[in-house]
Amino acid sequence: MKFIDLHRDPWHPLAGDDGPPVTVTPTPHLLLDLAQWHAVRASWPAGMAVGVRLANDQDVEDIADDLPRLALVALHFPKWVDGRAYSQARLLRSRWRYAGEVRAWGDVLADMLPLLERTGFDAVVLRHDQSIEVAERALGFFPGHYQGDVRDNRPLFALPPGTADELARKSAREFINDGASI
Repeated sequence: MKFIDLHRDPWHPLAGDDGPPVTVTPTPHLLLDLAQWHAVRASWPAGMAVGVRLANDQDVEDIADDLPRLALVALHFPKWVDGRAYSQARLLRSRWRYAGEVRAWGDVLADMLPLLERTGFDAVVLRHDQSIEVAERALGFFPGHYQGDVRDNRPLFALPPGTADELARKSAREFINDGASI
């Protein structure tokens, strides 16, 4: 998981949130909202890095045809209890096989990191009061998961012996056995 420092991040939103721009000078690493992207996508230079910010109530399918052109899709968490962006990320990775960066931003807490990773996020802008050290520890809370995730849809029991996930399977068994003796 990549932790984004907004002061060092090359991605920058278009100034103003008043709707679609009348004119936009294409610049690399411009982060546009959906309306702005729809206004300029026909004239956007091929190969120039561009990203789109989606609100969690917007349909990911609206950008499905554009995914090969997008280097970044930033999904918004307006409140940490609103998990619709998890579903958006899973759709991007599983249904449309999006290989670019999927970034979480907004009200993102450290304890959300394990599920963010499992649903397809690979970068995060933590809420200002969250610690990167705590977030990194949160990624190691669970040694293995029974259910599949976006990397491998198979459940833990269906993974073949000797795969990279064998260690996770062993750790999960040890965790269950330790818990059973309590």
